[in-house]
Amino acid sequence: MAALKIKKGASSHSAYDLRDSHSQLERSHTLAVIVDNEAGVLARVIGLFSGRGYNIDSLTVAEVDHAGHKSRITVVTTGTESVIEQIKAQLGRIVPVHEVKDLTVEGSPVERELALLKVSGTGDKRVEALRLADIFRANVVDSTLESFVFEITGTSEKIDAFAELMRPLGLSDVARTGVAALSRGV
Repeated sequence: MAALKIKKGASSHSAYDLRDSHSQLERSHTLAVIVDNEAGVLARVIGLFSGRGYNIDSLTVAEVDHAGHKSRITVVTTGTESVIEQIKAQLGRIVPVHEVKDLTVEGSPVERELALLKVSGTGDKRVEALRLADIFRANVVDSTLESFVFEITGTSEKIDAFAELMRPLGLSDVARTGVAALSRGV
């Protein structure tokens, strides 16, 4: 293979960015799937992802229509436009699936996540953890002489930022719900 003959400063592009400019870029998509609330449905939906090698970044499930026995599965996954279209088409073919919506295509969806973070520490670290929690509007839901459990809601990025700031202060455990999302507007 011949060496690239590029003069220093001749290009504003990185030599490491050698991706085909015509290929599709991967992008995160939030899918809302309305299904019958019955045993095995979640396993079939998740089986579609795992069987084809698609990754799930976030998954939440809850009943949304008690009388109609319907549940909503919110899945955040990453892929090219063609892969996402393939996922939506395959989800639509599963028998108990009533509707598949790509909230990302409809516009920027409203997305929120809940997390519980346990921070262990004493002295100045404890005071700093409380100060940061106030800034991020996190609530203290449990407190002992050695630790706090904070509850925080917001975007995944907000929760990531809060967790990173808590790490040097004694972050010892994290539980996250996954993304819940709705499309904006009517």
